[in-house]
Amino acid sequence: MGRFQNVPVLILAGGKGTRISEETHSRPKPMIEIGELPILLHLMRWYYSFGFSDFVICAGYRAWDIKKFFLDYEFRQNNIVIDHRNSLETQPLPLGRNTLQEKWRVRIIDTGLASMTGCRVARGYDLVAHEKFEHFALTYGDGLSSVDLAAEFAFHCEHKKVGTVLGVHPMARFGELDISENFEVKQFLEKPQSRQGLINGGFFFFKREFRNYLSDHEDCILERAPLAGLAADREMMVFRHEGFWQPMDTLRDKTQLQDLWASGHAPWLPVPK
Repeated sequence: MGRFQNVPVLILAGGKGTRISEETHSRPKPMIEIGELPILLHLMRWYYSFGFSDFVICAGYRAWDIKKFFLDYEFRQNNIVIDHRNSLETQPLPLGRNTLQEKWRVRIIDTGLASMTGCRVARGYDLVAHEKFEHFALTYGDGLSSVDLAAEFAFHCEHKKVGTVLGVHPMARFGELDISENFEVKQFLEKPQSRQGLINGGFFFFKREFRNYLSDHEDCILERAPLAGLAADREMMVFRHEGFWQPMDTLRDKTQLQDLWASGHAPWLPVPK
């Protein structure tokens, strides 16, 4: 676990998620459940499977729901033993911890209800800026992938530029027809992954210097001036990912993720070591 112990992972988890308002009227988007677990937890477990163990959750809308989940998480995950027979002065607190408990640090910061993504990153970064680290990870709290994070981080360190973004192929909105030269339909492909260019897949690595591109003003949008400035300075590289990637923008996306989970072959499930 030590290799990535000093690489904090910032997770954007503060938006209102208006495109999936059927779910987000009562909870923040990262707390929408896939297989009875918040998508945020699935995401964190994927990072954790590679050895990342320091998480900074940049909350905003209904931040208390996220805080409460992690306050209760140990009790949800483990046995509870309440034993008042001995003095707590001589006995440790008798919580029934077990081997399933992740050995991670989770810090949840309320970055403001109206803050845009760039502002949230700046405020999350400033929370940990006093600590010793050269690089940090950043992702959105509403998307899952099978990306090899160790390989992406190695690529990030090798090219020595300030930033690395995961490049993925977008999912096609409609089915495609695979046809022959005489217009015979050879295959009908239901919403295949597009091969037309790459888009921002939302799994980033940055050097500390990226803070210079950010502002803690509420209107700072990560995907505009900060990332555009980094690209203009030729300080960003793309790590291509051809495997599974899916955001959860709509109720249909949630259903697709839920179906994958129910199948027992969810691509984002950590491989047991």
